[in-house]
Amino acid sequence: MQKIRVLVVDDHTIVRDGICSLLALVSDIEIVGEASNGKEAVKKVRELAPDVVLMDISMPVINGLEATRRIRKDFPHTKVLVLTQYDDREQIFSMIEAGARGFITKFAASSELSLGIRAISRGESFLSPSVAKALVEGYQQRAAMWAKDDPYQQLTDREKEVLRLVAEGHTAREIAGILDLSPKTVEGYRTSLMAKLDLHRKADLIKYAIRKGIVTL
Repeated sequence: MQKIRVLVVDDHTIVRDGICSLLALVSDIEIVGEASNGKEAVKKVRELAPDVVLMDISMPVINGLEATRRIRKDFPHTKVLVLTQYDDREQIFSMIEAGARGFITKFAASSELSLGIRAISRGESFLSPSVAKALVEGYQQRAAMWAKDDPYQQLTDREKEVLRLVAEGHTAREIAGILDLSPKTVEGYRTSLMAKLDLHRKADLIKYAIRKGIVTL
C-alpha cells in the first residue's frame, strides 16, 4: 500500500508533536517532515516532495498564506490542507485564492484529520463542518453586498416581469393582456426599468436580458 506523504507545518512544537502522534497511528499516512515557518515549509517541500502539506496560517518569517501561494505555484502536485484555530472568513477566502484545497480546525478529531488528508490527496476538497459554515455565511454576506450593487436587484417584481416579456418580443399591448394591466402602465414600467438599468434602446434591453440569463436565444 502506497502511503500518503505528509509535511506538518506549524510554529508551535507541541502542536506538531500532537499531530504527528495522531497520524503515526494511521496506516496509510506517513509523516515525512516538519517545518516551523513558511520559509522552511517551502524548502522542505522542495526537498521532500510531500503529497500533502498540513499548513498553519499565522507563522513567523513567511506566513501560511504566502507559503501556500509559493508551494502551489512551484509544486502544483503538492496539495495544501490548512490547519486553522479560528473560523475567520477572510482568512478562509484568502487561503482558497492562494490555492488551499481544504481546511480543518486544530480541534478536529484524528479521524477527521486523516479523512481530510485522504480527500485532498485524491484531488478533492475538504472542509471541517465549522469552516464550511463560516464559508457559506461569508459567501452569503458577499452575495448580499453584490446584490446591492446590481441594478437588476433594484427592479420591482413587476418591472422584472415586464423586462422578461419585452425581451421575449411581446408588445406593450400583449404584455398588458398577460399581466392584466393597461398598455400605458406597461409603458411606465418599461420606462422605469430601463432608467434603472441605464438602457436606452429596446435592443439593449434584449441584450441585457440574454446576458443575465432572463431569456435565452
